[in-house]
Order: sequence, then C-alpha cells, then structure tokens
Amino acid sequence: MTILKEKKITSELVFDGKFLKVFSDIVMLPNGKKGRREWIDHPGAVCCIPIINNNKIIMVKQYRYPLKSQFFELPAGKLDAGESPSDCAIRELEEETGFKANKLTFLSTIHPAIGFANEKMWLCLAENLHQTQQNLDKDEFLETIILDLNEAIMMIWNQEITDVKTIIGLLWAERILKKRKISD
Repeated sequence: MTILKEKKITSELVFDGKFLKVFSDIVMLPNGKKGRREWIDHPGAVCCIPIINNNKIIMVKQYRYPLKSQFFELPAGKLDAGESPSDCAIRELEEETGFKANKLTFLSTIHPAIGFANEKMWLCLAENLHQTQQNLDKDEFLETIILDLNEAIMMIWNQEITDVKTIIGLLWAERILKKRKISD
C-alpha cells in the first residue's frame, strides 16, 4: 500500500483570530512537486448527546451565520485553553441547555472538516441529567428542544438535520439505545 504524505516546506499565518488561525503552507507532494495548502488551526471541540427518559434527546436550535439559516444541533462547543474534553462537555451542555450530566461516556472522535481544518471533536454520551440553569454566552442565542430519538432520526432522513456532528451523534445514540433494549 502506498504511503501518501505531504511535507511542509513553508508556513505563513494569514489570519490570527480570537480562536481560529488560518495558514497558507507550501508543501512537497507525494510526486515530488510543490503545492499550496490553506488550512484552519482549531482548538478542538466536544459534542454532547444528552439522553433523558431513555429515548429523548436534548437538542438546540440556533442560527448559523455562515449559512444564513437555523439548524437543529446537538449541544457542542470549543475547548478553552487547557480544558479537557470531559470538562468542556459538562460545561457546554449546562451552558447551552441548562442540564448537567452526572454520567459522561466518551464514544468517539471525529474530524468534521478534514479538507481545510485540523479540528478534532470528541463525541460524548451525557446521561443521568438534572436540570440547572442555562447560561449562554452574551453573543449566543439558541432554543433548547427535547425530541424523541426516532423523530430526530427521521429529521436526518428528511434532511431537516444536516449538521455533521449532530447526524453522527444521533446515529451513535440510536445504536447505543438499540443495544440496551436488546440486552434488557
């Protein structure tokens, strides 16, 4: 099997934002020629799959400016400097939904935009929830929604849910809950 690898020759920081950095690199391609790669350095993020009553999922609806539209999503957010994925998951879930998880289970990592970003996202199942208080950031506006898992899955197939982390998270939840029913 051929090993495909590109080697960085030069790297230029072209944008240094609040939490994203954009680079333009010159690389040596596997065929020995040079190419350009523009990519985003991302601090990482978590996505929570909050389950209540064994078949209900807590989701959020929010406006996403780049696509100028509202989206149904699982609660998620970026890691703060030095923050662990589990601490971030607990913090983001409570901030966005007003629910705190007493049990958090790591499921998988995903890379949502491999063509232009190094973002790594941890997917966590959040269970044994108790209600606290929503604590949104000052520039964050969203609505908390509780859906039956089957309804949320149908929203994927009807293309009402198109966010990749949410699709993957809901399919994980469906798989886990089916396994639990079989073993009960």
